[in-house]
Amino acid sequence: MYKILIIGLGGFIGAIGRYTVSGWIQRLFKIPWYPIGTLGVNFLGCLLIGLLGGLVENKGLFQPGTRLFVLVGLLGAFTTFSTFGYETFSLIRSGEFILAGVNVAAQVILGIAAVWLGYTISNLI
Repeated sequence: MYKILIIGLGGFIGAIGRYTVSGWIQRLFKIPWYPIGTLGVNFLGCLLIGLLGGLVENKGLFQPGTRLFVLVGLLGAFTTFSTFGYETFSLIRSGEFILAGVNVAAQVILGIAAVWLGYTISNLI
């Protein structure tokens, strides 16, 4: 039960963070026809999970409970691939096939690159 509660608390905070940061990025870049807020949150979330996951693996950064809270709960709720799927589907549904393809490519390529970057940075610390 402890693990579920700690993941749930992290998820609560991560979901609020996703909503806040995504909206802030969307307003900052003012691109109403592209879900830039989701892209920004996914990039940031992937960067953080790469960095922190690397530090956990290589430096023993977190105890198991903290790892569950941060990596599974907080960052699991912060990254928005369910929102990404919905927004991509909406682009396809509205006939924006090229933009949907660009969205998929950008989310996947930048996400993997950010995990690699975060992990690489963790090895330098």
